[in-house]
Order: sequence, then structure tokens, then C-alpha cells
Amino acid sequence: MLLVDAHGIPLSIDSESANVNEVRLIERLVDNRLVTEHHPERLIYDKACDSNPLRDRMQQQGIDFICPTRKNRKYGPMPDKRKLRRYKRRWIVESTISWLHNFRRTVVRWEYHAHLFKAFVQLAAITILLKRF
Repeated sequence: MLLVDAHGIPLSIDSESANVNEVRLIERLVDNRLVTEHHPERLIYDKACDSNPLRDRMQQQGIDFICPTRKNRKYGPMPDKRKLRRYKRRWIVESTISWLHNFRRTVVRWEYHAHLFKAFVQLAAITILLKRF
């Protein structure tokens, strides 16, 4: 999982096994910021994290959680659709992910240990950060 700012600069990186739900990982990703110490004002995510409890927890932290709703949504009111205009800026996250894929070791995980893979992804993020400035 990757947290980037409005310019595509990686702020936080987290890796977990594939069988963990993404809703549980978002709060840990926001808390493990690498570059800044303040919470983001807005968090844009895809439909995978359409969850009312997550929206409530983000609102308690003062973060505006922008996420389109799933078609099979059963519980709670629909969020304000005017905020979804900001969802069009999600391409910034996708471009940062493609920058990370320029480094061969981050595309395919060759390392047996997770901490080694995370270290290589962080090294790639630092390289991206240095190229941006």
C-alpha cells in the first residue's frame, strides 16, 4: 500500500500479506508516515474500502475520506457525490505506482523476507523523491 501527496511524492509505504482486508490497513498506512508529521486533509481511495466504520474513524481523525460507493452497498447513507470530483485526481497515485515499477526488484518480489522487500521499495521511493527535487 502506498500513500502519496498531491504531487505524487510517496509519504508512506506498507506491505502486508495478500489475505488481509485493505480496510484494516489504511489507518496503519496513515499513521506510518515517512516524510511529514501531520495527517492528510483528504484521503482518496478506490471502491475496495467503501466502509461506514472506516469513514467514521477517518472523520474522527479529521480526514475527509473520498471513496466511490459499491453497487451492492447495504448499510448507511450514500456519501456526498460532490466530493467525488476529486476522485479524478487518482491518476497521480497510479503514476507513482508506475514509477515504482521502473525498479525491477519492486515489480516481482524475489526476497524471501518481507522486511527486505519493504526496504527495497523504500529505497525506490527515496530515489523517486530525489528525482522530483
